[in-house]
Amino acid sequence: MNIKDIAKVAGVAVSTVSRVLNDHPDVSSETREHVLRIIDQYNYIPNNSARNLKRVSTNTIGVMVKGRDNPFFSKMIQAIEDLIAREGYSMVLHYHHVPLDDTDAAIEFIKEKRLRGLICLGGDFTEARMNALEGLDVPIVLTSVDMGGVTSHNVSTVTIKNEHAAQYAVAYLIRLGHRRIGLVTTSENDTSVGRLRMQGYKNALVDAGIKIDQSLIVDSDYTFKCGYDACKHMLDLDERPTAIFAISDVMAIGVGKAILDAGLRIPEDISVMGFDGLDYSQYFHPSIATVSQPVLEMGRISAEVLLEHIKSKIGGRQVILDTELLIRASVSEVISK
Repeated sequence: MNIKDIAKVAGVAVSTVSRVLNDHPDVSSETREHVLRIIDQYNYIPNNSARNLKRVSTNTIGVMVKGRDNPFFSKMIQAIEDLIAREGYSMVLHYHHVPLDDTDAAIEFIKEKRLRGLICLGGDFTEARMNALEGLDVPIVLTSVDMGGVTSHNVSTVTIKNEHAAQYAVAYLIRLGHRRIGLVTTSENDTSVGRLRMQGYKNALVDAGIKIDQSLIVDSDYTFKCGYDACKHMLDLDERPTAIFAISDVMAIGVGKAILDAGLRIPEDISVMGFDGLDYSQYFHPSIATVSQPVLEMGRISAEVLLEHIKSKIGGRQVILDTELLIRASVSEVISK
């Protein structure tokens, strides 16, 4: 979108928009406010702002992380920083945890820091808001974000097959004889990986002819405490689950602690399966089975895709990486009582 488009939408002359942008005094306050609202609505960056962006911070790349307490992204951030530093760029890190739409937060971050490019680690980005990111004309990589294959000229994605990986993990529990399998997931507001991992859980149950029991599905969040509280809820059921699948290792560790605090055994009484492949899960006792994501590779490729876009002006890539199911001590066959 250019200045002519803004003028057309606002119903004013191009010269009026120009005077507003240059803060000329000969524009009424009502007209000025109207034009500024249109500019904000369409995330318009004036040509002079774009030139300033290139002139002021051509070597600055932003990394926006969803949340504050999820250690999943730690190694990924290090891999990104190492690569962009070798290429002569600097990195500015932003943890987004306020109740602001993730797309709006990314736009605000780009404008405020005048970023040359942006990598978003996690978050809820939708096809419906893609046009807002496209309007910035700044290279963006969405990592650990599933857009269903949707990209654009300036937006690329690096992800895994979340639904398939979750389905494979739950199917493994079913092969061990588990029929009552609990799910610790995120709320319906999670339109990305949480939704897909929950769908994978449901797919595995349906394929095995197991009826989906909504009482075994507990909405939570990506924290130890949320996993702990969700598990306590399941333990209070008249018929508790024999296995619990948590859509992140952080949640799974909370689940494991709740089971042990209740005087139960893992896996003899309840098996536990996580997702991510965090070091924490390996050193919990007993070690937690999990779907391992290639974290370092995801970070490295995210930086490579962004840097290549900056250099070649060609974006819109979709990279899908493989996962690995790690079988550990927290899962076993159902033990007959």
